[in-house]
Amino acid sequence: MNLTQEDWISQLEADGNSVILDVRTEDEYNDGIIPNAINIDIYKGQGFISELEALDKDKKYFVYCRSGARSAKACEVMNQLGFENAFNLVGGILEWNGDIVAP
Repeated sequence: MNLTQEDWISQLEADGNSVILDVRTEDEYNDGIIPNAINIDIYKGQGFISELEALDKDKKYFVYCRSGARSAKACEVMNQLGFENAFNLVGGILEWNGDIVAP
């Protein structure tokens, strides 16, 4: 599901058990992240799928990338794997107005 930054933040803050997922490359991740994000690179192919399958499908996942395209694809993949609550940040970290921290 695609969410604006405002909706993404409000839903994230409403659920203390959610996970922020950064699907960019490790180099991009190391350049700065949304606080508390974990990194699973969507370009890893089967490795990406394997790492997703190790996650708790009952949690809510707030997913982002650089511009919102890879994270939209990641949410589709997560839905196919049985994740019911994967939320894409429209505009990605490029349009993020909040804090960006070192991982």
